Amino acid sequence: MINRLSYTLPWLAAILLLCSPATQAEQGRGNSPPLRVLTYNLLHDGAWSGFFESGTHLEERLDMTIQELQRLQPDVIALQEASDSRKHGNVPQRIADALGYQIVFEPATQHIFGLSLLDRLITSVIGFREGPAILSRYPIVATEVYDLPRCQHRMDPRILLRAEIKAPDRPIQVFSTHTSKGDDCQLQRVGELFREHRGTGQAILMGDLNTGEQSPVLTEWQKESGFIDVFRVANPGVSGGTVWQNIYVEWPTIDRRVDFIFLLDRSNNGSAVVRSSRLVLDQPGRLPNGDALWPSDHRGVFAEIGTAPSENGPSEVALEKPPAPPVNTVRQPIRHAPHPVNPLSRVKYKK
Repeated sequence: MINRLSYTLPWLAAILLLCSPATQAEQGRGNSPPLRVLTYNLLHDGAWSGFFESGTHLEERLDMTIQELQRLQPDVIALQEASDSRKHGNVPQRIADALGYQIVFEPATQHIFGLSLLDRLITSVIGFREGPAILSRYPIVATEVYDLPRCQHRMDPRILLRAEIKAPDRPIQVFSTHTSKGDDCQLQRVGELFREHRGTGQAILMGDLNTGEQSPVLTEWQKESGFIDVFRVANPGVSGGTVWQNIYVEWPTIDRRVDFIFLLDRSNNGSAVVRSSRLVLDQPGRLPNGDALWPSDHRGVFAEIGTAPSENGPSEVALEKPPAPPVNTVRQPIRHAPHPVNPLSRVKYKK
């Protein structure tokens, strides 16, 4: 009898502990897994890469990028300078195929004159298109494209791409953009469009904003209730530089932070919690001759975002120790996972 009790009591104690109010509260605090998101500027091969190789080793850099994305396993990826060229094919689609993700891709270069037929004819002739893309392991149920104003550069079309993603526990509005340098009116418009989705679940804005966090517009965003600079919340006092990397040298050359993840959460389900954020794709690989090659002239920004039953904003930051960076290699064989059929046949546009 004593032996039987000594065997049973530890199990009863464990069951009681799991059923205790404190344990239930702790489990309820993080009742859904964090959403893993990543933003990354790929560095395309140039507008004339439809005809000529520009020497940026896009194929080798693409191999490095795919291998690292397969290791990181983000749920959602926002890409900038995603290209489709005669020489290299549809780069964001190739990445999506390798990961088995759904994708929406909209070339900004097809918005030069605002005349669809003319713009498509131009990009077809030169054999090159580029713009933002969004990749997701979860279903993409709706998309929208917004033309951004051109206050500084009239012939430099920029867009904001939105995808509504059906995550397991909540809808997510994801935005990807690449704004012009020094064009504050573009950033202001991006902020307006981002705010329009307040209350529709979590909204996440990712991209290369071509300006630093001390710029007037971004400073105002960070003062506004509901705008969360994810990397800065997780890494106070850390420079977090993401550009510009000389892709051919051994050493880091970055000196500015222009790649951002912003979070806006005004749902009734709880405030956003930044679990962690760090720079990724931040190590060089090697060409077959031994020369150094970086995946891009940008770093990627990775974050884990959750929800918590609180109305006090991002009051908790549970940082995780990042894994040791792998040694990147290039031109390794890549196993392509089957790509699910994209259910979207049309993309909504807004001026």
